[in-house]
Amino acid sequence: MTLKRALLAATILAAPLGAMSAANAQPVTGLYIGLGAGGNWVNNPSKFDLSGRTQDVSGGNFGLPSNVRVNNVGKANFEFGWGGVGSIGWGFGNGFRAELEGNYRENEVDSIRGFGLSPIGRTGGFQRTYGAMVNVLYDFDFANFGLGQSIFQPYVGIGAGYAWTDWRNVRGQSAANGLVIHSNDSDGQFAYQAIVGVGTPLTWLGITGLTLTAEYRFFGTLQPELFTTVRNPAAGNAPLAAGRIEADNYNHSVMLGLRYALFQPPPPPPPVVAPAPAAAPAPARTYLVFFDWDRADLTARAREIITEAAQNARRVSSTRIEVAGHADRSGTPQYNQRLSQRRADAVAAELVRQGINRDEIAITAFGESRPLVPTADGVREPQNRRVEIVLR
Repeated sequence: MTLKRALLAATILAAPLGAMSAANAQPVTGLYIGLGAGGNWVNNPSKFDLSGRTQDVSGGNFGLPSNVRVNNVGKANFEFGWGGVGSIGWGFGNGFRAELEGNYRENEVDSIRGFGLSPIGRTGGFQRTYGAMVNVLYDFDFANFGLGQSIFQPYVGIGAGYAWTDWRNVRGQSAANGLVIHSNDSDGQFAYQAIVGVGTPLTWLGITGLTLTAEYRFFGTLQPELFTTVRNPAAGNAPLAAGRIEADNYNHSVMLGLRYALFQPPPPPPPVVAPAPAAAPAPARTYLVFFDWDRADLTARAREIITEAAQNARRVSSTRIEVAGHADRSGTPQYNQRLSQRRADAVAAELVRQGINRDEIAITAFGESRPLVPTADGVREPQNRRVEIVLR
């Protein structure tokens, strides 16, 4: 199994459930618990297949004088194994989370090389790593980046703590001389890790706060010192040499898990889509045609304005054309009423001459009752001697 295949499998498993999620991913608020499990392999930069992982070691004195130290005396290869984590934490509602974590990883020995015993066969045993960590994580909210809500929420984290490396009955026998190297020891050291993952809510299961997670973890410790012996079974299995091996312990894990945020409020109901408002009517367009004092005949400028109004009425397909006549207050109200009517009739007749159907025109006369510029009675005001053409 390769890293590429493991990541692909995690993605395939997570995608259908995420697609069925009924709510957008939200930052965790309050107390939560989490569990995860998946594959684990021990790091070897020179090899990338998952059939084995090489671990560099350096030796103790192995019977040599105390002031002599041998480095890089051997390598231990480990098969692809498994790991699991459990956590309890607190979400601050702004994307940040803090948690306590317990973890366990196990890999079986595949082969051992070096120590002057090559070739080494009949290998066996396990490397087990377990410990406790304090993690700080941050959940990304796509809405903060202008990308809208999403059912997927990526997160990153770092952690520090303490972990024990346990070599349980790690052994191998030299095919050349029958000597057996053996270690059955554990040592605790400072541990650290980096986390990259993505979560998607599973509210479609009817459980508010339940989230599916898929993540990658890099986990390492300072070099543990593990007591190791070299024995000769043919000579009563007496130790020929003994010392402590300083082993590298770097792990890569891909895990699927579940996170449950306790005491979460139910998700808000889906927003009600308001019906689209009716289209606002097109704004009316008004044209003003002015007249000389006590006159109802059209000036040249008045005919230009009426022509413009007629052309625009055909262009915007007006459904109604209102023509309203007005007069100033220089005459009696009765006379001004008749004068405003003659002015309105003159404008309507010119509109008809310009091609407007008479049935489309509504004619009214207001006399001096609606002045554009309020004046005292008897005042001649040019702006009040007008006809208003309104296209609707």
